[in-house]
Amino acid sequence: MSYKKLKTVIFPAAGLGTRFLPVTKASPKEMLPIVDKPLIQYAVEEAIEAGFEQLIFVIPPDKKAIKKHFESTSELDAVTKIGAIIPANVSSLYIEQAEPLGLGHAIWCARDAVEAESFAVVLADDLIDGAAAGGCLLQMVRHYEKNGCGAIGIQKIALEETKQYGIIKYEDEVGSSNRIATIVEKPDPQFAPSLLGVVGRYILPSAVMGQLEKTQKGSGNEIQLTDGISALLGDYRIDGFQFKGQRYDCGSKIGYLKANVDYALKHPELAKEFAAWLTTKQ
Repeated sequence: MSYKKLKTVIFPAAGLGTRFLPVTKASPKEMLPIVDKPLIQYAVEEAIEAGFEQLIFVIPPDKKAIKKHFESTSELDAVTKIGAIIPANVSSLYIEQAEPLGLGHAIWCARDAVEAESFAVVLADDLIDGAAAGGCLLQMVRHYEKNGCGAIGIQKIALEETKQYGIIKYEDEVGSSNRIATIVEKPDPQFAPSLLGVVGRYILPSAVMGQLEKTQKGSGNEIQLTDGISALLGDYRIDGFQFKGQRYDCGSKIGYLKANVDYALKHPELAKEFAAWLTTKQ
């Protein structure tokens, strides 16, 4: 059975980034560099590798850094030979989220551009190195093409971490099906339905937009994407997808530092010298 090709991916980038203040006072956290590229560029490259042709960036009205980064600057390109980051066959659209009302609201802001098609969502501060198996989003696209259903990236977490994640529970306790029966946002450990935490990769049916329009503020007094997804589960199959690859939580300072170290250790220009320097710090 074949399904309509996925073409649109949304990058929500209008959050306040309070955990990285003061640097995020002037620049989105998605522009924080991992060695020599900002987080948002890694996310965009992952989406392009997965075959997406329309990139939608949801940004705050007062921060244009992301748009400026991806715009072609002919003079700089000529000097640095960087070239265009986004290929000519891939379109970009920038939508402003006037107020930071939550992830669900940020996704809803892109409703007119998505129309009636399934789409993907990538949170750039979840950096996933899935090179050995293809990028995380490419893995999920293949799952969608094989099964014709939505998917949410997940990984096992520690019990004390449930208050930091959306948590899912499978429909089939035995594990023969990956279909999600329950998804809740940041539950206390004693109320968590499982230890499967949501990671920032989603493939969702367009019907979630209608649910988000009706969704009230939830956890953190924000409109949560999790709540919109939860309302769909009775009518739509959405699977939990355990991807292959190393995930770095770059929304946290320690995760961000780990990512920089690991990516520096495999950087073609820096790895040898950096590894030698690290040995002097042990």
